[in-house]
Parts: sequence; structure tokens; C-alpha cells
Amino acid sequence: MSGIYLLGLMAIWLFVGWILYKFWRATKSPIKDLSKTAYYIFGMVLFAIWFGSGFWPFAGKKMYYDAQVMAMCEKDGGVTVYETVELPAEKFDKWGNVNLTGEEYTKQSEEYFSTASEILIREDDPKIIRFTLAITRKTDKKILGKAIRYGRSGGDLPGFWHPSSYGCPPRKESIGRLESSVFKKGAK
Repeated sequence: MSGIYLLGLMAIWLFVGWILYKFWRATKSPIKDLSKTAYYIFGMVLFAIWFGSGFWPFAGKKMYYDAQVMAMCEKDGGVTVYETVELPAEKFDKWGNVNLTGEEYTKQSEEYFSTASEILIREDDPKIIRFTLAITRKTDKKILGKAIRYGRSGGDLPGFWHPSSYGCPPRKESIGRLESSVFKKGAK
């Protein structure tokens, strides 16, 4: 879908550029007092302004906020393990995962639960979210580990398609790695 989006965006941009060029060629009379060099320099400055104003809303804005997401991710993103726990092999499913539930859905027999939270850092388009997942021991409410992930959504040309997104660190490296970093499989 993003290929169609880019092709459509380029077609609109080229069409508007063609109209501006035709208008520029037709209006030589008001600026005929300028030398040929000044005429071309003036045209290049107008082109740079037009190109820059077309670039920022659709590509520059996303690149800027993606860089912001990367900076936040480098600061505190990723997995942090405070304590590892060895669990019996029967606590793991066939894929090697421990099935954790939220605190309100935890059964009496379960020792650990997970909590997830989202903080909306930027509400405008594009949106920036900080997502935190933590694994907590039920008895003493101690956080055993947490994964922090940042993401950008939106900043595209409005349309019927889904907005583009960018996340850091990748989901597999943060959310997927948290459980396997906190829980180690013991003997049966």
C-alpha cells in the first residue's frame, strides 16, 4: 500500500510542479527587467521554497519524529531485568513462554503477573507513545523486569490507508525478550 501511496504523492507533486512551471513561463513580463542569471536564481529560490514546503508535511515530519523516537529509545528503551527466576518446565508452554495475565485476572495459584501501560507523549499527528510492560511478583509486588518501547504512528497524507508507523526497539527485542530474560526453565 505504501508504494501506491508514494506513486500517488509523486503524481500530485509533479502535476502541481508542472502547473507552477507553466505559470512561471507565462509570467515573464513582470520580471523582464531582471537579468537572465537573476531570473534563474529567483526561479531556483522559489523552487526550493516550494520543494521544501512539500517535503516537510509528508516526509520531513516523519523523519524528524522518527529521530526523536530513536533518541528516547537510546535513553531508556529496551529490556531491564532486576531479578531472574527459575521456574519448573511445566510452567512453560510448547513455545517456551510463561502465560502471564494482568494483576486483576491473576488466579490465586499464580505467582507472577504482567502490567502494561501506555503514555501518550505527543497527541498531534504523528502520535508518539511510550509503551511499558513489566513482570511483577505477586507476593511482594517487586518488579522483576520491564521492557520499554517507543513508537510513532501517523504523519502521512490523509487517506483511506492505515497510517505508517515506526517503533524502537523492535518488538521482538523488547517485549518478546522480556519474559525469556526474567524466567529461566528449570528441571522437571
